[in-house]
Amino acid sequence: MIANAKKKLIDAGLGVYGWIDDRLHVTEIFEHTAGHHIPKSTSSWFYVFGSATLLCLIIQLVTGTMLALTYVPSGAEAYTTLEYMTYEQPLGWLIRAIHYWGSNFMVAIMILHITQVYLFGAYKYPREITWISGVFLGLITLGLAFTGQVMRFDEDAYWGIGIGASITGRSPVFGAELVQMLLGGPIINSDTLSRFFALHVFVLPGAILAFIALHLRMVLLKGINEWPEPGVLVNRETYDKHYAAIIRREGIPFTPHGIGKDLVAGAIVIIAILGCALIFGPKGPLGPPDPTEIAVHPRPDWAFMWIFAVAALMPEWAEVPAFLIAPPIVIGFLILLPFINNTGEKHWSRRPVAVLSVFAIYLSLGILTWFGITGPWSPPMLAWSGAVTPKDFVVNRTPLELQGLVVFQQKQCRNCHAIDGIGGHRGPDLWNVGDRMTHPQLVRQVIQGGGNMPAYGKNLTPHEVEAVVQYMVSLRPPGNVPALDSAKPAEPPAENRKQAAKEPAHGDRG
Repeated sequence: MIANAKKKLIDAGLGVYGWIDDRLHVTEIFEHTAGHHIPKSTSSWFYVFGSATLLCLIIQLVTGTMLALTYVPSGAEAYTTLEYMTYEQPLGWLIRAIHYWGSNFMVAIMILHITQVYLFGAYKYPREITWISGVFLGLITLGLAFTGQVMRFDEDAYWGIGIGASITGRSPVFGAELVQMLLGGPIINSDTLSRFFALHVFVLPGAILAFIALHLRMVLLKGINEWPEPGVLVNRETYDKHYAAIIRREGIPFTPHGIGKDLVAGAIVIIAILGCALIFGPKGPLGPPDPTEIAVHPRPDWAFMWIFAVAALMPEWAEVPAFLIAPPIVIGFLILLPFINNTGEKHWSRRPVAVLSVFAIYLSLGILTWFGITGPWSPPMLAWSGAVTPKDFVVNRTPLELQGLVVFQQKQCRNCHAIDGIGGHRGPDLWNVGDRMTHPQLVRQVIQGGGNMPAYGKNLTPHEVEAVVQYMVSLRPPGNVPALDSAKPAEPPAENRKQAAKEPAHGDRG
C-alpha cells in the first residue's frame, strides 16, 4: 500500500513536470545548454577556468548588490559609509572582504583562462567570435576592478582617479573633453564618484552580462575546443566534420558527466575566497581622500601595479606611446589574432613562439608588479628630507631664497622632487624650474596643486609660499632670466631702459 502511494506521488510529479515541459520546453532547453555534448578530452582541470571566472562574477553580483544597499555614492558620505560597513554593520566587513577578494580571484582566473585558450589554440577556426568576446570580457573585468577600487574613495582611490585622469588627458584632440566626461568637472569631486558608481554598478555589469550571453552562445554553437593533439592541424574545409566525428565517437553531456571537475574547482575557489576574506579581511579604508594630505603612499590594486611601475620607470617622452599608442595596438592585435593565425597547429609543443610570448609576458608583468611594490622611486616620505642640496643651488642666494630652501627641505618636497638628480622621482626634477614656470604659475602650483601634485595651500603660510617660490624661481641655468608670461610683453633690462630714456623720440630727430 505504501509502495502504491509512492508510485502515485511520482506519477503526479511527472505529470506536473510534463505539463511544465510541454509549455516551457525545459528538457529541450537543458539538452541544448547544460546538457550539450562536449569532447570527453575536455573534462580536464585545464578547462575549469571559464566556469570558475563565471562563478566569481556571480559572487561579485550578489555581494555587490548587498553593498549597494548601504553604500552612498557621494563624495561627502562614501568614506563614512565605508567605515560604517567595515566597523559597525553586522558582517559588513565580511561582505566587503568577499567582494574584494572575489574581484582579485576573478581577474587572476580570467587571465589564466585567456592564457589557456591561447596556448590550446582555441581562438582558431571556427571560434573567432568566442575569442573576441572573451577579449572584451577580459577588458570589462579590468574595468570593473579599477572602478571597484574607486568605490572605496580613500587615499588610493583618489590618487588612482588622478592618475587615470592624467593618462586620459594626454589623448590627442579630445583629451580635455574625455577628462571632463570622466570627472564630471575640471577636478575630482562628488560628480566624479557618481560617474564611477554608474560605471561600476550599471554600465560595466550590463556590458559583461551581454558579452557573457554572446560568449556562451558561441560555445554552444561551435562547441568547446577539443584537447589539442600534436600534428592534428585545423583546416577550414575539414574541421567541422572532424569535430562532429569527435562528438559522435566520444561526446559526453556536460551535465552530469563533464561538470565534475568544474564543480570541484568552483568549491576550491569559494573556499579560497572565504579563507582570504576571513584571514585578511577587506582592503581599506586607508584614510579619507584628502588632496592636501602629504604623507600618503597611494598604491593601485595588484592588477594595475605593473602600470604604476611603468609610469614610474619610463622617461616623460614615453608616456604617450606607452599609455595611448601601445594599448590600442595590443588590443587590436588580440582582436585580429584569430584572423591572422586562423588555421594550422594547435598544440603548444608545436607553437614555440606562443609559449615564449606567454613566458615573456608573465615574466615582464611579474617583474614590473614586484617593482611597483618595492621600487626605489616610491621611498618612505622622510627618505630625502636630509639629502644634501648641491652647492651650485645654494650659493649666491638671497636670504629669502635660502629661507625657501629651508621650507623646501622641511616640508619634504625633496621626497617627490629632485634637484639636479638628488631627491625623489615622483615629480619632475626642479633644477631648471625657474626657466620653465613663472612666479604666478609656481604660486598656483604650490597652493592649488595640479596633475599628480597635492595642494599645499593648507600646509604653508603665505610667507612660506613666497619664500619657496622665490627659491624655485632662482633654480635656472646661470645667466638665464626667469621665465616670463607669454601674455605680457617682455621688458628690456634696466640698463637698456635708462639708455632709451636718454635718446630722443623718433619724431624729435632732425
